[in-house]
Amino acid sequence: MNTVRRLSIFCTCLLSVSLLTSGATFATEVTVDKNEQGHFVLKRDGKPYYIYGAGGSDHLPELVECGGNSIRTWGIESLEKQIDGKPLLDYCEELGISVSVGIWIEHERHGFDYSDPKQVEKQRQAVRQAVRQYKDHPAILMWGLGNEMEGPESDSGAERIWKELNELAAIIKSEDSNHPVMTVIAGASAAKIQGILEHYPNIDVLGVNSYGAASSVASDVKAAGWNKPFALTEFGPSGHWEVAQTSWGAAIEPSSRAKAASYYVTQSMLTEDAGDICIGSYCFLWGQKQEKTSTWYGMFLPSGEKLPQVDAMCRAWTGHWPENRCPKVTRVESELTEATVAAGALFEARVQATDPDEDPLEWTWFVQAETTERSVGGDRESVPPLFPECVVRAKEGEAVIRTPDKPGNYRLFIIVRDGQGNASADNICFRVSAN
Repeated sequence: MNTVRRLSIFCTCLLSVSLLTSGATFATEVTVDKNEQGHFVLKRDGKPYYIYGAGGSDHLPELVECGGNSIRTWGIESLEKQIDGKPLLDYCEELGISVSVGIWIEHERHGFDYSDPKQVEKQRQAVRQAVRQYKDHPAILMWGLGNEMEGPESDSGAERIWKELNELAAIIKSEDSNHPVMTVIAGASAAKIQGILEHYPNIDVLGVNSYGAASSVASDVKAAGWNKPFALTEFGPSGHWEVAQTSWGAAIEPSSRAKAASYYVTQSMLTEDAGDICIGSYCFLWGQKQEKTSTWYGMFLPSGEKLPQVDAMCRAWTGHWPENRCPKVTRVESELTEATVAAGALFEARVQATDPDEDPLEWTWFVQAETTERSVGGDRESVPPLFPECVVRAKEGEAVIRTPDKPGNYRLFIIVRDGQGNASADNICFRVSAN
């Protein structure tokens, strides 16, 4: 063996040892192809991969148990989250979960100016750096370039944004040839989709967030002329802007049973009208957040229990229910419901609930102020104050509530737990008058 040959082998072995000891990772190639029927198919390492996904990065073992295989994040900083001492991407890789990595693109309503070259260039460099840093991790499925950056109420006036996204997508593609680029918009507006078709050719996958219209959004996307792959990137209960309101304008939150039905129906119907372009979905939110209320969109309680929406997704993804199911709340009764009442008045409330597994149930009651914040597009909200003194007496499914002394808008929440990590959450609106 000549000296050059020996040196080559030595360098190759040295490189292999270096990669192993440094924890280096290698990208999993993800492509968008067409099958024999002409339908778009996402492929991961050459194998078809349909997304059974959720938005969020909590409760990931439960996601796998329920049949989920992917998560979606919104900002690159999420990848630094540590779970059991491991970075999020490493943790997901161990569980067999792929990640649509969100790269936050700034919104004009937050003060970003797309006509300012300095701001635009700074954002471009941030995108480039993010892709360079993480592109080789095997858990990555796609790049999620932006989320509703056109604004939830924007229609055709986003040409400047689509053009800049096209530049940003080109930057990603120049740095990473192994992963598609997806951009997420709010709703399936035909004007938005036409704008993207005209000004954003570098997009690989269109993501759409939709709630009340989620079950039909796939066919709406096709009707608008979209002819590339599509994913439903957020769906869940009807949004707080889509539901009926009280006489004083408080949004009436869907019941826990209605929410579960919404998730199931949407997932079940997703590909019925657009199986040729749909590559999967991400339900929202696999975790918990304050948005309008503390229970509207979260699929788990802050204390960790799963809610009926999780059971519904398990059924839709796998065809069967989880081993232990959430309690069923069938009725909440009180004269407080959507009523205007006096301060310091006493009211009774009752909840009817059963447990599919016949587990003993526990009830938690609390009064919380209605949020006064008017956030848009999922912007962060502070948690309204609680009024524990308002629960005068509570036993099993019955409670006596004393209304708050201060005039204003409130909600009475009822949480039913089974002691096995499962719960249901419902609430009713009421108003304390100033007289």
